[in-house]
Amino acid sequence: MLRLDTPEGNPLPSRRSVATSLFFSAYAAGAVAAHAEPVVTPGEGLVEEDVHFEGAGGYHLPAYVARPEGRGRRAAIIVVNEIFGIHAYIKDVCRRFAREGYVALAPDYFDRAGDPAPLTDFAQIRALVATANHEQVMGDTESAVAWLNRQRFVNAAALGITGFCWGGTVVWMAAARLPAIKAGVAWYGRLVRPQPGDWGAEEERPWPYDVGALIRAPVLGLYAENDRGIPLESVESMRASLAAADNPTGSEIVVYPGVQHGFHADYRESYNAEAAADGWVRCLAWFRANGVG
Repeated sequence: MLRLDTPEGNPLPSRRSVATSLFFSAYAAGAVAAHAEPVVTPGEGLVEEDVHFEGAGGYHLPAYVARPEGRGRRAAIIVVNEIFGIHAYIKDVCRRFAREGYVALAPDYFDRAGDPAPLTDFAQIRALVATANHEQVMGDTESAVAWLNRQRFVNAAALGITGFCWGGTVVWMAAARLPAIKAGVAWYGRLVRPQPGDWGAEEERPWPYDVGALIRAPVLGLYAENDRGIPLESVESMRASLAAADNPTGSEIVVYPGVQHGFHADYRESYNAEAAADGWVRCLAWFRANGVG
């Protein structure tokens, strides 16, 4: 992945103030490494927008979009954020997809409660993230699909989804729930129900392991050997869940040896350039092999 130093572009209207616009959010304050050299993808030749659509419960949900300039309908990817929301890293991932010819849409799933990106207290971040319950998130994702289907620049027959950490779990669940999704790539998302007392255990909801037999679209899971929050036992449990269902979609999981959770996040201490680059190549190849591209 190239390291480039190009401004993101000019601001577009949003219901948020300029100071808190999706367009201007910086890297997540609670996780950025002091020595980080984040990838910055140029915006030349791209259209970047703050948009809104009706999410779950009729909420006016904001989202960030990056896409190539020019006419024509293109495959689209829903990009699901980590627990830090729609900050600079997620926007850059959208631009990376746009430079590959995709429309990339990142819904702001946490907007109802606020913006976790400026926060440094993880207890506050977790409390904010917990307000986005499973049914709300699935409803917002379904609404994102509907918004993409209405756009003249989107090929509605070629929709994919990818997500990181919290968003990786959303990928598996969306692939089981939404028939419009043709393929997914889940980056180190939780797979099994948390233990009682652990973060996320308080909500009574299904997890990827529980829906192995219901997954409609092929999902590529990209995981880390040394992930302290997602032990390899849970990865093997997910593989077993897929196998028990005869894995009709061809979903598979890749585990990167010697790396940690968040290995793709180039602004974090856990970043691993080699694993991140390999995962990105696999991600693009997976979408294109499964009709999203």
